[in-house]
This record gives sequence, structure tokens and C-alpha cells, in this order.
Amino acid sequence: MIANYGFSATLTAKPGMGNQLIDLLLTGLNEGSPGASEYCLVYLVSRSASDPDVVHVAEGWTSEEDHHRVFAGKAAQAIVAQIDPLLAKDSEYTDYVPVRGKSAL
Repeated sequence: MIANYGFSATLTAKPGMGNQLIDLLLTGLNEGSPGASEYCLVYLVSRSASDPDVVHVAEGWTSEEDHHRVFAGKAAQAIVAQIDPLLAKDSEYTDYVPVRGKSAL
């Protein structure tokens, strides 16, 4: 499958809560969660090399519609609801149209 829609997000956790934020985001790969969906082709959680409380998420999806549909589900909304209390500020999002690349998970 080819990723036709993607986005990246930068999330800044409250001081000392970066690990907790990463652990929560990684639950998105659990069975029944958004990252485990057949429509999610890339789900990468990274942390800043200079600030352990800054976390980056990159996702690639089969389509924008698939992404919105999956994220409207209960599993995704449960994760999103737990993220906000961990954040020090609003997250920054950038959507994009993948052109070419590689993901081997």
C-alpha cells in the first residue's frame, strides 16, 4: 500500500513527563488502536535529542479520509483525551502529501 496522506506533530510535555507521553503514544500501536489499523502505514514516535520532553510523531495513511475515520473512533479518542493533561502547550501539526520514501517496520 502507498501512503497518500500524512502528518507530523510536535508535542511538548510538561517538565519531566516526556516518558509518560511517549508511553501513551506508543499504545497507539496496540491491537485495536489507530497505529495498528491497516490504513496506518507509518507510525513513528521520536523524542528530541536536546529536550526529552519534546516528542515528535510522524504518521502515513492510505488516505486523509481513512485517517479521519480511524481517529474518530473510540480507541483514538481515548488516547487523545489522555494526552492533553500531559502537555505544556498546544501541539504543532503539519499535514503533508507523501511523495516517496521508505518505511520498514
